[in-house]
Amino acid sequence: MSRNRALFPLLVIVLFLVPGCTQIMDSIVEPRATLNANPLNIQVGDTVGFDGRDSDPIEGLITEYLWDFGDGSTQSTVNGYTTHLFESPGVFVVTLKVVNDQGGEDTATVTISVNGPPIIDLNIPEGIRAGDIVRLDASNSYDAENSELVYMWDLNLQVDSDGDGDPSNDIDAFEAVVNVQTEKSMTINGMLTIDDGQGGIASEIFTLNVQTRKYKVVWKTEELSWDWGASTEEGETWSSNITPGESGRVISYYAELILDSNDIQPADNFTLRIRIPSDGYTKSNETTPGNITRNEETRTEIEDDNLNPIGEDGEYESDSEEDLLLRLMTQSDARFGQEDWICYVIADQSDPDSLLPDILPDPDTGNNWTLEITVEIQVPMLSEIAYQ
Repeated sequence: MSRNRALFPLLVIVLFLVPGCTQIMDSIVEPRATLNANPLNIQVGDTVGFDGRDSDPIEGLITEYLWDFGDGSTQSTVNGYTTHLFESPGVFVVTLKVVNDQGGEDTATVTISVNGPPIIDLNIPEGIRAGDIVRLDASNSYDAENSELVYMWDLNLQVDSDGDGDPSNDIDAFEAVVNVQTEKSMTINGMLTIDDGQGGIASEIFTLNVQTRKYKVVWKTEELSWDWGASTEEGETWSSNITPGESGRVISYYAELILDSNDIQPADNFTLRIRIPSDGYTKSNETTPGNITRNEETRTEIEDDNLNPIGEDGEYESDSEEDLLLRLMTQSDARFGQEDWICYVIADQSDPDSLLPDILPDPDTGNNWTLEITVEIQVPMLSEIAYQ
């Protein structure tokens, strides 16, 4: 027994001298890395928490936590917890390396899926004019993960189309391409929202600058004519309505009443009258007998001119041809004669009368007549001009 004890120190010396045996005495104890992350599936711009605090140094202490987030970013911490914000979509393998005070190392990994929002590609035409149908095309929009996209359009952020009190949350269409009918020159703000169904949502506000149209206006002079013939007995009144102002701007008119000639003298007395009630206008004239020896007729006439200002040729801007016509025809100082005209023929007296009214018939109870009216109007002729 004493001999064995004497040999033990010698054996230890031999072990140190034999090559390779020193590795047994110098071996490094490696830690065990553990990595947890929450959440694992996120959207671009979200932050993930990484927890390596369950890592075990095995011996001694963990002195360093080295983080590689897989997106080009790294970090070193002395504790086992950190966070990281992912700014781009993709699948990222995050690696944690733990180092203990023995110089030992170990790694653990976790995979983070980052969903990117859809990329909106919205095409809006230029030079929108009132009345145009505007094609809004978002069909080239895409999703990095190739998810199916859902399109939601609010075509006017100032109009509450669903009646919920909030004009900014309407969904007016779901298609990738929509057509918007414009009516007036104005600025329309809308918003397109695209959802990839995976939590990725992108929105873009768009503006439609709807401008007026441009027209060349040339005023054309036209004549409108009416004629009548009738027989009116003494004390009776004949009348008829015309509306020359509905076709254009009234400039002047001429009316002539002619009584049929007869051999019974004296000549009859008739009155011609023109009334435009909406303008408070009345003008009358009585017939005068013509010279019998020259076979002249009994007649009268009424005329008037400068009833409205002459239209000015030029270029005008308007939302539509109809709006411009209405504006030209309802100009405050050029509206005379637009409503009904009433034309009267009044048989005031037919001479001679019967010498014995109760016995002999009246030799001239009335007369035949003809009435002609000519009205000069100006009509605006419009042609659209393309913008340069």
